[in-house]
Amino acid sequence: MKVPKAGALVAVVGLALTASGCGGDSGPQGNLAIGIKFDQPGVGLREQGGTFSGFDVDVSTYIAKELGYKPEQIEFKKVDSSDRELLLQYNEVKFVAASYSINEKRKEKVDFAGPYFLAHQDLLVRADETSITKAEDLNNKKLCSVTGSTSAQNVKDKLAPKASLLELDGYSECVVALQDGLVDALTTDNSILAGYAAQKANTGKFKLVGLSMSNENYGIGVKKGDKDLQTKINAALKKMVQDGSWEAAVKKNFGPANYRNEPAPQITTGS
Repeated sequence: MKVPKAGALVAVVGLALTASGCGGDSGPQGNLAIGIKFDQPGVGLREQGGTFSGFDVDVSTYIAKELGYKPEQIEFKKVDSSDRELLLQYNEVKFVAASYSINEKRKEKVDFAGPYFLAHQDLLVRADETSITKAEDLNNKKLCSVTGSTSAQNVKDKLAPKASLLELDGYSECVVALQDGLVDALTTDNSILAGYAAQKANTGKFKLVGLSMSNENYGIGVKKGDKDLQTKINAALKKMVQDGSWEAAVKKNFGPANYRNEPAPQITTGS
């Protein structure tokens, strides 16, 4: 076994101390990287000028505060539905809050805190659409969703096997395809769809069909095995509900769309 020289050993110890965030009582050192969606109005949106808005943004900011981070230490990173697990596995982000539905397949790769929100899968159609009132009406029609999302496959597998599925990189692209008549419907969680329908630029263009095709329990994704962080985030979520911040964030982000949310769900992970 080769013993490192004294200088090298000092350097290694110094790096270890830096990485551990030893800084007295001033809180964690460095930035906190959080994965969110950049293109979901009301949920996670990067605004012009580089600011961020949405329910997931408010939840993430609250969690960061409870973990000891200041607002200027938060670094929001864009995640797509198809790469959420990878960003956690490779330590690109500390946690992911991106309309991330908890399911058994995903739990094989990551751990979840929460759930912190319950949404239902619905359909967004053009405002003058009258032929789609239920999922089965999508047979022989074109349906859009994003790559890596479970929503469209759920419809195709269980409800409308003859539907033609178009998968794009983001929901914004699906909204444009719907507006341009390239697809007949967009499917994902009703919270996300309500955000798009409520945008000023989309006033009068779209409507929600009003279905509840699935229950989507949003969770905070953390790296597999990081039970300490999972426990701390669960504690932050409970506190957010108890002090009224959760309800305030729901009204702030979804209220303008007349969206009727479910009550805050019971936290079931990490126990």
